[in-house]
Amino acid sequence: MNTSTETTPLRAETAVKRRYSAAAKAPEAALCCPVEYNRDLLKIIPPEVIKKDYGCGDPSRYLKPGETVLDLGSGSGKICFIAAQVVGTNGRVIGVDMTDEMLEVARRNAPIVVGRLGYANVEFRKGRIQDLALDLELLDRELKTHPITGAASFLAADELAEELRLRQPLIASDSVDVVVSNCVLNLVEPRAKRQLFGEIFRVLKNGGRAVISDIVSDEEVPEHLQNDPELWSGCISGALTEEGFLKAFSDAGFYGIQILKRDDKPWRTVEGIEFRSVTVQAFKGKQGPCFERNQAVIYLGPFKEVLDDDGHRLERGRRHAVCDKTFQLYRKEPYKNFFAFIEPLEEIPAGEAKPFACGAIRIRHPQETKGQNHNVTTDAGQCCDGGNGGCC
Repeated sequence: MNTSTETTPLRAETAVKRRYSAAAKAPEAALCCPVEYNRDLLKIIPPEVIKKDYGCGDPSRYLKPGETVLDLGSGSGKICFIAAQVVGTNGRVIGVDMTDEMLEVARRNAPIVVGRLGYANVEFRKGRIQDLALDLELLDRELKTHPITGAASFLAADELAEELRLRQPLIASDSVDVVVSNCVLNLVEPRAKRQLFGEIFRVLKNGGRAVISDIVSDEEVPEHLQNDPELWSGCISGALTEEGFLKAFSDAGFYGIQILKRDDKPWRTVEGIEFRSVTVQAFKGKQGPCFERNQAVIYLGPFKEVLDDDGHRLERGRRHAVCDKTFQLYRKEPYKNFFAFIEPLEEIPAGEAKPFACGAIRIRHPQETKGQNHNVTTDAGQCCDGGNGGCC
């Protein structure tokens, strides 16, 4: 028996395809939030691309030269073409979209951008962002040779899709430095959202990050709004709550999750529920074993204490014992400016390190890092002016 909830996913994806196919042919203002982009980076992008782009933020402003970038739901290609300029000749940009009409706009305009830019580092691929392993154009070609004519060929097509995921993935695991997306994750139906965040995590390299702009709600979206195809394709009904959006990253295994930008005013309000744009950054790389190398960190403040993504509670100003993995994580973004790092006087080689019980952080006595037999008295250190007679 089909209920309205069971039919929502099909109607939602169909509504999204139809609306964005139409929006690729004629611009639709209702799909856009006001966003201020770097005007210098827009100069080489054809007007058609800009007019048919729909988003709620600018994740491209957080990219760096030389990075490999994946844009989920790349649409007409605007964020990809901006990213191409930021990452430069040593970088690479891949756009993924499921809508043929949007891909046609992006691919047709790509040579124009290349001619103006002077190098080619962007490509567009067809796929669903919740299934980044399946290349839909490869599947299309295979199905033209082996069309679905009944139940047996349908099951064979399903097996073929799985084979393509394994043998020729659209996006390989651990292959991307940064995943960006601009107002697209909310368009994925609820039952596929966990898979979506898992796919983002899968394709990122260890140490990579996601920078996602999307629409979130301040309250749970009720079922009757979720069942409205117009609101769904309009970036409303599929929105996660602000808390739910952050939790989805955490549940997928990310750490260092941070709201980089949050609009004060809602983009839209529907039945009292506020929908606004946020941009979130999250990192991959906290997985792995914990080893003891006698390192310590001191949380510098400003809060009295903080709780990290692994449940470590750190009090301001105290010397906390941490494993080598956590020590190295804290030395990177987004944590590094909040800690002082204490290395042992005698380094413990990685090959000789013993397992570290990382369940709860403890206070490390200074003698652990200095050595139990450390009993040295030294002269005063050199003054801060380099010893030229001035005050320290």
